Amino acid sequence: MAEPAHILLVEDNRMDVELTLDAFREAKLRNTVHVATRGEEALDYLFGRKEYADRQLYPLPSLILLDLKMPGIDGFEVLRQIKAAPILRRLPVIILTSSKEEGDRALSYDIGANSYLVKPVLFDGFLDVVRQIEGYWLLLNAPPPK
Repeated sequence: MAEPAHILLVEDNRMDVELTLDAFREAKLRNTVHVATRGEEALDYLFGRKEYADRQLYPLPSLILLDLKMPGIDGFEVLRQIKAAPILRRLPVIILTSSKEEGDRALSYDIGANSYLVKPVLFDGFLDVVRQIEGYWLLLNAPPPK
């Protein structure tokens, strides 16, 4: 069996973080989920800066779940910096947001998002999304070469 994937969840809403983590536990996924609650923290993690410099403790993720609407450095800027960095640009980034705005979706794909998912309101919907993420992005999808 393959090693569990590392997932970076970038989400500033504490309730959404807990909902996502609960859905991962309920789905019995073995993946390690690292949480960044601000865009700046996500970039520090991804670039191995500050407290995230130890790649043994904070390995590059196999998948990024990224919220768009955050104070300070928002998800769009995080996505721009990911896709501009040669070491990060191939990492799959799934936008996981409450925004149904067509402009947000278009901009996300223009910048390089791999998928755009609107957060379900109910827990069962969130659980389905988590299972779909695992099924496709972590099991079926062939990851990019390193």
